[in-house]
This record gives sequence, structure tokens and C-alpha cells, in this order.
Amino acid sequence: MERRLAAILAADVVGYSRLIRENEAGTLAALKADREQLIEPKVTEHSGRIVKLMGDGLLVEFPSAVEAIECAIEIQHMIGDRNAAVSEEKRITYRIGINIGDIVVEDDDIYGDGVNLAARLESLAEPGGICVARNVFNQVKDKLDLTIEHMGEREVKNISEPVTVYRVVLDDKAAALVTPVVHDASKPVRRRWMVAAAALLVAAAVGGVSWWQAWTPEFEPASVERMALPLPEKPSIAVLPFNNFSDDPEQDYFADGMTEDLITDLSKLSGIFVISRNSSWTFKGRAVKAQQVAEELGVRYILEGSVRRRGGQVRINAQLIDAIGGHHLWAERYDGTMDGVFALQDKVIGEIVKALAVNLTSAEKADLGQAETKNPQAYDALLQGLEQLRHDTEEGTQKAISLLEKAIELDPDYSRAYAGLAAANWRITVSLWGSSSSIGFEHAWERFNQYLTRAMKRPTSLAHATAAQFHALHGHYDEAFDQINRAMALAPNDPDSHISKAKILNATGRAAEAEKAARWALRLDPQYAPEYLRVLALSLFHQERYEEAVETLRRVVSLQSDVVEDYSTLVSGLGHLGRMEEVPALIEKYNSTAVPAFFDPLTAQEAGWWWYGDVFDYHAPYLERLQAGLRKAGVPEGAGTDLSREDYMRFIVKTDDIYSVTGATKIDAVTAKALYDRGGVRFVDVRAVLDFDKGHIPGAINLSLITDLSKAGLSKTVGKDEEVVFSCHGKHCPYSAYASAKALAWGFTRVYRFAGGYPAWHDAGYPIEVTPTQ
Repeated sequence: MERRLAAILAADVVGYSRLIRENEAGTLAALKADREQLIEPKVTEHSGRIVKLMGDGLLVEFPSAVEAIECAIEIQHMIGDRNAAVSEEKRITYRIGINIGDIVVEDDDIYGDGVNLAARLESLAEPGGICVARNVFNQVKDKLDLTIEHMGEREVKNISEPVTVYRVVLDDKAAALVTPVVHDASKPVRRRWMVAAAALLVAAAVGGVSWWQAWTPEFEPASVERMALPLPEKPSIAVLPFNNFSDDPEQDYFADGMTEDLITDLSKLSGIFVISRNSSWTFKGRAVKAQQVAEELGVRYILEGSVRRRGGQVRINAQLIDAIGGHHLWAERYDGTMDGVFALQDKVIGEIVKALAVNLTSAEKADLGQAETKNPQAYDALLQGLEQLRHDTEEGTQKAISLLEKAIELDPDYSRAYAGLAAANWRITVSLWGSSSSIGFEHAWERFNQYLTRAMKRPTSLAHATAAQFHALHGHYDEAFDQINRAMALAPNDPDSHISKAKILNATGRAAEAEKAARWALRLDPQYAPEYLRVLALSLFHQERYEEAVETLRRVVSLQSDVVEDYSTLVSGLGHLGRMEEVPALIEKYNSTAVPAFFDPLTAQEAGWWWYGDVFDYHAPYLERLQAGLRKAGVPEGAGTDLSREDYMRFIVKTDDIYSVTGATKIDAVTAKALYDRGGVRFVDVRAVLDFDKGHIPGAINLSLITDLSKAGLSKTVGKDEEVVFSCHGKHCPYSAYASAKALAWGFTRVYRFAGGYPAWHDAGYPIEVTPTQ
């Protein structure tokens, strides 16, 4: 690798896409004529070197700013003269930007901030105009008789600080510099290059210019002492969101997806410590210095860059920065097609591995060369789907499913797309979303299993992590440990997997190990989500470190104040500490955040569902510790209800993730319809009111298990010896099982449980009813 100081000229054709679209052959012929008859001779005449020729522009290196400006002026004047005889819609016009900067030279190419700034200046120029940096202006202001106007400071992409910009006015003074084209200037070129090189060597020897010394920092280095977190022993890196330099701002998802894939691919390498996407994305759209990023995240290296996509062409610009050393390790441009997009990503990963001297395992080497799909359109649909899935909303999840389904239509063997579909449907399931959509809770459950099965044919870390969540929710902890360990083996730097493992460890009585896993997740994601702190707080609580647990939960509440279980755990922790003065305010906050009828700390909802889902196999001593703290805080046994958990749990049996209720008659859709047609049977739907309103069995009443179901409320609807049918989201939904068990505990004698619930009724084609909107 070679470094040197140079004047860099970047030029770009204005409206290139339109010109190509309207007259491809004519445009290309005109560009070739400009290059061969005008641009190349003038660059040679001014001792320049054309580094790159692209369809829509060029990059040129000069030994001095004077030569660069003289060349730019001559090119723009001559192009302008030629355009005078061309109709406006066919004119080929250039923008030009010029900068002096330190460049990295590799083979015949050049990279670095000096090049990047020249490109940014070019974008600020008007059509047919020239913009230059302040350092260029300072070099030529006393050497050339030109009119150069100050344009002020401008914020530009991928440059951390505002740039002072000047405009070269193409007036009569500039026109005086224009000379006829000379095609054979080989000897003068050699002489002028030798003079320029000699001048640079003399300057280096006499003045000791800093650019000649590769070890001199290019910018203020990051300080290890100021880092918010200890520097890891492994090479540590943060990948900042790549800028979208495509013509279409809607391509942001593509730049984001490419960045996330680079993070994911790096996260698979055991020899590198990689900051998670969540923390890297806090810098998106911000002008930040490498020093600041390194100190906030506790890393040494920063990868930043840009993505440009035009049709089927993709260009990636990337540079790796040593923030502690204060310099760039490398900067590179990668051009290719969508068909070869994974090869481009692998090149970037390979350069990072080489620069950081990381030793890859044989499995890691093999994985780098594997393309996840051969269909670029499928990959594009996947990136759009994952972008929607990250919104973590019902609407975004539904959009993600449509896009991911498109991906598998394009590539029926696309394992990562199947894993994304499994994750999306699992989210619907645990969130109880989509009860009125084409998917619905029960259908989402079924499709989750179908998609996960397909994903496991060529499993990704996402597939294993999603399977781990499924098994953990149902108390299959051995299977959950196996799946999360497989996920972490494939992506050891994924903080979500570490948090999932911490949850499983908490649920199985291994709180000290859970604490370690949670703390490691927080290190991988310093700008953590509240969920990470919540899991850490629970691991501290279960180790009876109540003071630390309470303080951690206070931090959680300051970040996210609408999660009711945080207040219940705080109450329990304060009860153990004997700090009763704070309890009433927390109970009031709990009641206002949830609903009064739900404040029932000793029911299954309070003691189990809040944190770990189904609690049939949850570590009993930990559950008892939570309940004991609530009692010490003065929360009465069975607060908010006339039933204790034991009163109704004795009726419930769970086998292979299917609930049954001893004493309640289980019925299917056909039987439910027969009871409905016979009349005299009360149908009680225990889903949330919003779900009920979107669609329900005609005439059914809504008593939400969470907010409304009580002995008094049920008694107003049906007598104890009358027939009552309970239903919810489907056979995998526990709500109707809990409602049936509670009814039996209250003394109701003719209880039916319609396990299939509203989805089975709807799928059978029976009549439905929608609550009119107000």
C-alpha cells in the first residue's frame, strides 16, 4: 500500500440515466468522442493520470492544484463550445469537483478521504461548473488570475465536518487559459512529472511534510482512557450504516440491508468482536468522527462506506479506520452486478480479515464463499422484508411476510427467507396479532411450524434462535438450550442470542450464568434495548441481589415505562429490602399502566406470563421468591381476584403444547355450531376487545381473560348450571383453557371449551359478526 498527496478531480455526467435511456448508442458515442478527442489529451497536457473511467464520469489524479484547475477549466469551456451546436436535450454536461488530499494507492487505483471529498464537491457543482475545496483555493489564489467565489460551509455525505466550498467562475479570465488540444505531448508530460516529483521530494526532505510519514496520525486518535467500555481482547469493530448514494432515496433499504449483512457476516467470525446493528444504527444520519464512535462503543476499528445501485449495477465504497491509531487502514471501491452481490460482500469481509490479521476456522472460510441465493431479485425482496420486520409492528410484520413470501416464490430453496417468515409468524403468535387478518393467531402458529421446518433444511442462526424461543415458551428447556447454542455457534456476536440464552438460564434456576450472558449482550450492544437490562435485573433478583436488581429496574423504567411487570418486580424487590415507602406509588403506576382488574400478582398472568410465558416448568424457587417479595410489600394473597393460582391450575393439563381442562367438555367447530343452532347456550369470547371487535361468533359476549373475566362478570351473563362455551384465538391459545378452569373453580357446572375458537369457526365458513365502529 502506498500513500501520497495529490490533487484529485472527480467529474460526473449530468442526467446520465436520462441520456442513456433516450439514446444509448448516441450518448455512448458522444462520451467516447469527448474522452478521446478532448479529455484524455488535456489530462495528459496537464501532467494528470486518469485513474478510472466510468460510464457517467471519471477520476483523475494531478501533481498540483494549478494543473487540476487549468485542466478542468479547459474541459468545461471546450465542452460548452461543443454543446452550443447540440440540441439541449442531447447535450452532455459535466460537473467537476477538485480536492487536495492524502490518497491511498493500490495497483492503479486510488482511495481515501481525499477522493471521497472530491466526489462530494463534484455533486455540489452546477451543470458545467467547477467546485473546489478550500485547500485548492489557497494553492491557486496567488498563482492564477481567476474569479473564485466563496460558497460557504456545506454538510456533505460521509464527511464528518462541514466543508468550505468555492466556485470557479468560467468568465473571460478563465477563458484566457484555454489552449488548443495537443494530442502528442508525451515528452512534456514526462518532464513535468519529473519536475513535480523532484519538487515533492525536496519538500519532504526540507519541510518534513506529514503526509510522507505513514505513521503520523491523519486525525485525532481515540483515547482508550476515555472509552465508555473496556476494549475487548479481540480486534473490535463497529460497522456504521452505509450511505445510500443511489439516485433513488427509496433504495435506503438496500444500503441498510447490505450494511446489516456485513455486520451479520462479521458476527459469524469467532476472531472478531463486532458491535451489534442496534448500537451502530444510533449513528445513522449523524455526522460523527471515528474517534467519537470508538469511544462511545469501546472499539478500535470503524468500517464506513456507501452503496450505489443503478439498475442491475452495484458499487460499494468502504474504508476501514483505526480510530486509536488515527488513520485509515484501507479504502476500496467494489463494482459488480446484483448477480454477484454476495461476492462483493465477501471481498469487503476478506479485506477486513486481512487488515486485522484474523485467523479464520476452516468452517468460516468455507462459509465466506457461499452465496445464500442465486436469485438477486429474491435477495432484494428479502432485504425489503427484513427492513419491514425490524419495525416490530403488526402492519410492518404483515408487509414483511408478503415480501418474504415473494422471496421464496423467486427462490423456493431460500433458507434465510424461510427463517424470516418463521420469525415473522412467531411474532404474530406471541403478540396475538392479526386475529382478523388472513393469517390470524392459529394460522400464524401453523405457518410458523411449516416455515421453520423448511428453514431447518439449511439452518441459519435466525432459524435456530427462533426455534429456541418456541421451545423456551413451552418449557422444553433442553431443546431450547440446544437451539440457542447452535444459533450462537453460527453467530457468536449476536446479542439477541445471548439474551435469549439468559432468559432460558433464568427460567431453569441458573441466574448467575444468566447474568454473564446478559452482560455480554450489553457489551455487544452498548446502546442496548430496555429488554436487555430487564433480563439482567431478573438475573440479579434471582440471586437475591435485590439492591442491584432494583437499581437496574429503575434504569429500565426510565427507558421504557409502559411494561407492567417491571413495576411488579420492583415492588417485590422493595418488599425484600423492607423499603415500603415506595410501594404505594409503584402499585398505582402499575394499575394505571395495566388495568385494575389485572392486578393479581399471584395468578399465572402475574407470576409467570409476564416474563417467561407458560410457567408449568418454570424454576419454582424463583417464582416463590417473587411471590414472597410481593407478600412482604403488603400485596395481599390473591389481590384483585377471589382465586389463587392453585385454585384453577389444578384443572389444567398440557400435553405436547395442547391444553386440556379436566371437568370441561372439549368441542370442535361442528359441535360448537350445533350448540349455537340449538340455542340456549352462552358463547363467551375471552380475547382482547380489539380482536373481538374485528370478528367474532354472532351473539357472543366478550369477557377478556386479561381485563374483564371475573366471577361477578360471568355470573351476570350465565347461571352456574347453564351451558357456557369459552373460546379464544385457537387450539394453541391458553386463554380459553384458563377461562374454563376459572369457571369450574367458581362453581359453574356445564362448561365447554371450544379449543379451535374463532379461527376454526371462521375457516368452517360459519357466519361471523363485526362490531360496528363508532
